[in-house]
Amino acid sequence: MRQPSLFLPHGGGPCFFLNPDGSCPPVWQPMRDYLSGILPSLPEQPKAILIVSGHWEEADFTVHTGEKPGLLFDYYGFPEHTYQLRWDAPGAPDLARKVEALLTEAGFTVGENATRGWDHGVFIPLKVAVPDADIPTVQLSLRKDLDPAAHIRAGQALAALRDEGVLIVGSGMSFHNMRTLGQDVSAQADLFDDALSAAVTDPDPDSRRARVAAWASLPQARFAHPREEHLIPLMVALGAGGNDSVAHAFRNHVIGWTVSAFRFG
Repeated sequence: MRQPSLFLPHGGGPCFFLNPDGSCPPVWQPMRDYLSGILPSLPEQPKAILIVSGHWEEADFTVHTGEKPGLLFDYYGFPEHTYQLRWDAPGAPDLARKVEALLTEAGFTVGENATRGWDHGVFIPLKVAVPDADIPTVQLSLRKDLDPAAHIRAGQALAALRDEGVLIVGSGMSFHNMRTLGQDVSAQADLFDDALSAAVTDPDPDSRRARVAAWASLPQARFAHPREEHLIPLMVALGAGGNDSVAHAFRNHVIGWTVSAFRFG
């Protein structure tokens, strides 16, 4: 059955696993609850997952072709037990080659990487969403220029995979300004989230794509994203969503930020 495409928040570092007993700190529990409900909300279990994280950038789109990726603990200063986490889902080299072919046919230059570990934008949310680690997974990098329109077009090129049972996931944060930690920025964050959500949920698909590609013109845009690497995975998910309906799937205030998730299809 056709899978949706998703843009989801991956939290902060290993946020859902900070407690030594494996329990989630209360501040992160609503986001964890959203992530843990993703699989039950799907039409059937995906045959594979294609995920784009805000923590991998390359000069060209690059697809992970490895069979058994390890984990890249690319967070710092957290409790020791968070560097012992496991998420042992297999890679999907055949899907990776198909991703490469689709992007190449769409005019993109595509690289390959078989050795990089899955960064925390992959294994932290998917450890919650897919705790059994039983769905083959492929990671695709962002393109370092962070061009919104190019990432939307990449998503459009990959949309056909949804009809093959592949769940396409953009993993980032709809608000990401580390300089504001410890401050009350809810007013600015709400302004941006309201404007972004209105653009993403525009019922006209062409208008939706144009408005989201122009995200930097939204109110408080550069306050919300001094650098937009955590927002650009949304562009891929939106492009892969095509002309399907879109739902504002989750909204929460956490660590002073306003954070949203979206589902296409």
